[in-house]
Amino acid sequence: MFLAVRDLWWARGRFALMVAAVGLITALVVVLSGLTEGLARQSISAVTSLSTDRIVFEKPAAGQELSMNAGRVTDAQVAAARRQPGVRSADPLRIGNSRATVDGVVAQVALFGIDPSAPAAPKGLTDGSTVISRELADDRGIGAGDEITVAGSKLRVAATVDDASFSHLPVLWVTPSVGRQDPSDGIGSVILMNVGSSFGATGFESSTGLLAKTKDDALGAIGSYSAENGSLTMIRGLPIAISALVIGAFFTVWTVQREPDLAVLKAIGARTSYLVRDALGQALLTLLIGGVLGAAASVAAGLALGGRVPIVIEARTVVQPLVLLVVVGLIGAVAALRRVVTVDPMAALGGAR
Repeated sequence: MFLAVRDLWWARGRFALMVAAVGLITALVVVLSGLTEGLARQSISAVTSLSTDRIVFEKPAAGQELSMNAGRVTDAQVAAARRQPGVRSADPLRIGNSRATVDGVVAQVALFGIDPSAPAAPKGLTDGSTVISRELADDRGIGAGDEITVAGSKLRVAATVDDASFSHLPVLWVTPSVGRQDPSDGIGSVILMNVGSSFGATGFESSTGLLAKTKDDALGAIGSYSAENGSLTMIRGLPIAISALVIGAFFTVWTVQREPDLAVLKAIGARTSYLVRDALGQALLTLLIGGVLGAAASVAAGLALGGRVPIVIEARTVVQPLVLLVVVGLIGAVAALRRVVTVDPMAALGGAR
């Protein structure tokens, strides 16, 4: 590494430009990772926080996809689910969009209608009351004991819960009767089940004609999540791929310029393995310095934005992209090693004269 550091210091102008390029790419990837996580939580946090083992859907018609809020389950289907081996509890959850009025101000919300006795129901939910997401409580300045009008019903706020958003809307937990306009639409959108070790998804589905999904598998039935997450993941991957090209091109050019020096080192007995380690050390040092600076800038920007932008700054959204970027960058730098390995001392020295 001694030679690598001396060489970088001698060409510190080019080194600084490369560090800046890596830092900008890292900052972009970290910000996109934080935004992807933040937008995902705004779509799915109410579902991932449910106290349930399985989410059960009615099978969609041919050509249609599973939809959590557009689904429909009946009393008979809930009863059939409860009779299956290994099922400890099965309760309908009705999901829909509505408007909540607080002191004359209207807010769009997602309604989660569930029986207060169900295992997944939040604490404090009773007839005539609602449990609201902390996001809505903070935005509207309301808390326990305040009154909200939802779908023509006046409800008292019983409590607030964290991480309760669905399709980018704050969630209001209500009893099943609130906002239910047409009884023929079924008693819920999905069934929440808790199961034991004897439960078998295949047998359950063949007996009931329903689809039993784990919470992770059920997330694809949230339209906003599946569309956004796929797009943002692809966008986040592009800068990582670009970084491999940038690092590879930079060190290829750098190696071409260093060929006379490498030839001298080989002529005086330096092993090829030493020169390879030296080149990879330069790449690693450049990636680490640029990556850490870029990640630090992203963290500072994310913390400064606060709650104004749905960005999540935590170890998973910062460290993972940074490590991935360093690894991909090193792979790109390997492309420059061919010249290090194949440089001919006599030819290079002759060309230098």
